[in-house]
Amino acid sequence: MDTERRIAELEALLAEKERENAELRARVAELEKKVEAVLLELGRRSNNSNRPPSSDSPTDRAERAQRRGKSDRSRGGQPNHRGHRRELVPAAEVDDVVQLFPSHCEHCSAGLPAVEGADPIRFQLTELPAFEPHVTEYRRHSVKCPRCHKMTTAPHDATRIPTSPFGPRLMSFVGVLTGYYHLSRRKAASLLSDMMGVKLSLGAVSTVEKRVSDAVARPVQEAWQRVVQGDVKHTDGTTWYQSGVTLSLWVIATAVATVFKVLANGQKETLEPLFGQPHGVLVSDRATALTFWAMERRQICWAHLLRKFVSFSERDGPGGKFGRELLDYTGILFDYWHQYRNGELSGEVFRAWMTPLRQHVEALLERAVRSEIAHVAGSCADILEHRAALWTFVVEDGVEPTNNHAERELRAFVLWRKKSYGAQSERGNRFAERLMTIAHTARKQNKNVIEFITECCVAYVDGATPPSLFPNAA
Repeated sequence: MDTERRIAELEALLAEKERENAELRARVAELEKKVEAVLLELGRRSNNSNRPPSSDSPTDRAERAQRRGKSDRSRGGQPNHRGHRRELVPAAEVDDVVQLFPSHCEHCSAGLPAVEGADPIRFQLTELPAFEPHVTEYRRHSVKCPRCHKMTTAPHDATRIPTSPFGPRLMSFVGVLTGYYHLSRRKAASLLSDMMGVKLSLGAVSTVEKRVSDAVARPVQEAWQRVVQGDVKHTDGTTWYQSGVTLSLWVIATAVATVFKVLANGQKETLEPLFGQPHGVLVSDRATALTFWAMERRQICWAHLLRKFVSFSERDGPGGKFGRELLDYTGILFDYWHQYRNGELSGEVFRAWMTPLRQHVEALLERAVRSEIAHVAGSCADILEHRAALWTFVVEDGVEPTNNHAERELRAFVLWRKKSYGAQSERGNRFAERLMTIAHTARKQNKNVIEFITECCVAYVDGATPPSLFPNAA
């Protein structure tokens, strides 16, 4: 009996040890996953994730420069380089002319008359005038009646006396300084004071921003209509802050217009009304919030996929092999695209070359999914879920394989956020998105930003219809 009891105790002890070992193995596996996740996070850079280049460490930047290699060319203009010279202002636009004539002949020393030649040697000096604000004062006089000796004051004439102490051009200049060049209100007020002698308080700058925002509201609506009707749209999103609260900032860009919108969040239900009735091709990343757009009418950004494949290639074992193969195919894809875009390949040849490439890429992604490699198989499965949106640029004219257009348009807003930490109110959000919409769209329409906003402010003061951003608008 003692032996049997002892055996039972040992078996119970062994079972307990096995349970402890199983718990330890599970704990080790869990920690290994955490360590792998930490290492993956530590290895994220701009070339293998969606992080911006500004987030790279100095070491990463040095390595990137080293990989690029040092060019054999010397600095500056290269041999046979087409030079760039400052263009002379047309003679009709010159303000002052200084005529210089030779006093005597350099051959016989005889005196020469001051006769203008047909083709003089021209040199122009450009200088800024001394800025002085133009102040208009409206005086309502009180006149004493010669008969009853009572004083009568001139009534307030709203048609002649403006409602704001700041004129349309000054308003537009303030709006551009803070809303496009992204100076702080304090620096904008300081610049106006030092350079132009105009004194504005911080509160006055804020008030002017509100008026400029209202003045451009209708052209902004016009830009939104053009974007919604565009045949090819690029979109991207990032974070924005309002008084420390995280919001979502989105851009939609076409060839003729760019619009920005600050939203409460970047969820599907919030974004869908922004795009109106789905029309055209939407170029974007694989954001799940954009699934309301038909996959067949989307184009997934291959630059994002390229960074994902770079992260695969940096892994050890089969995962790294999959990544390197995918990188090779992606390099071929961009090579074909650049040749087609530069006119070196016809559309027929380009599509013919892309057909086998597509087959190889999709087959490789399917093999990666079957491998069940952690952090590789799942990403490849997600890419294949967007299979119908990977190759739209091959069959649709005007569609690019990357979303660089939207990312470039959004970059200025990202830099603004880094400097200002967003806005402090809903009114500040509206001002930011409207001014950036006007500025980016005006640039695409070859319009002077300040002049256009000034015209909007004039119309706002006069109660008239603001100008159109687009030359062919009805």
